[in-house]
Amino acid sequence: MAILPITLIGDKILRHKVKKVSDVDVETVELIKNMFQTMRNANGIGFAANQIGADKSIIVIDVSVIEEYKNIKPLVLINPDIIYRSEEKIIMEEGCLSIPDIRCEIERPSQIVVKYKDTDMVKHELEASALLARVIQHEFDHLNGILFTDLIDQDLKKKLKKPLSLIKNRQLEVDYPVTADSEYRL
Repeated sequence: MAILPITLIGDKILRHKVKKVSDVDVETVELIKNMFQTMRNANGIGFAANQIGADKSIIVIDVSVIEEYKNIKPLVLINPDIIYRSEEKIIMEEGCLSIPDIRCEIERPSQIVVKYKDTDMVKHELEASALLARVIQHEFDHLNGILFTDLIDQDLKKKLKKPLSLIKNRQLEVDYPVTADSEYRL
């Protein structure tokens, strides 16, 4: 397993829809292990493959580090598709390893149902609510080129323009490895 550099806002791969996974080979298993390792090293609870530069529809989640979710096993979602979003919405603060030190209140559906495949390419359907639903939606957005900062209002976007520019230009110190300035740039 390896800790890989994390892509940052401004990196091209974070802005396009990733490719579906057709089979899980040794390389894909290694990618998933590296995703968990990289996510945990950066103290994250959800991670999308494009956050380490992989053009694959894979999400890893481990919310068990949070006391009330300690009994939830880590999840690997391959080719996820959210098939239901509740009308009821909740607002929670979100952050992102690809946008370090920025946190915003984001409104999202409180419950979802997601279809996905596991590492054996077996189909599953998962009902999720609260934090787990939030993390799945955040990471699902990543796979579609959407960042949580896309969901905030224009006034807040204006206020975040300078801090986001510092991140894009690698002028913010981060406690984990990030991609070099030229690696995945737009």
